[in-house]
Amino acid sequence: MPQHIEPDLALECEIAGHIVTALNLDITAADIVPDAPLYGDALGIDSIDILEIALVMSKQYGVQMKADSADNSTIFASLRALAAYIREHRSK
Repeated sequence: MPQHIEPDLALECEIAGHIVTALNLDITAADIVPDAPLYGDALGIDSIDILEIALVMSKQYGVQMKADSADNSTIFASLRALAAYIREHRSK
């Protein structure tokens, strides 16, 4: 049975800040609900925005993200999912 890994709240907050800045959103980082979908109506983020987020995450954390990856829907499912992916794959 897979062990439950506690979310990294500091990393989530940091990533939320990068998203707000990169996309020039009219909200604060704290307004992004960790488990809410990143993509779609809640934040108004579209596929072009996701590419921008991927670029910023790559620069900030050294994670490789590919636009055509089958895992993108899972990686960008929510702020929490993105933070978990970055925590697991970032350059040490």
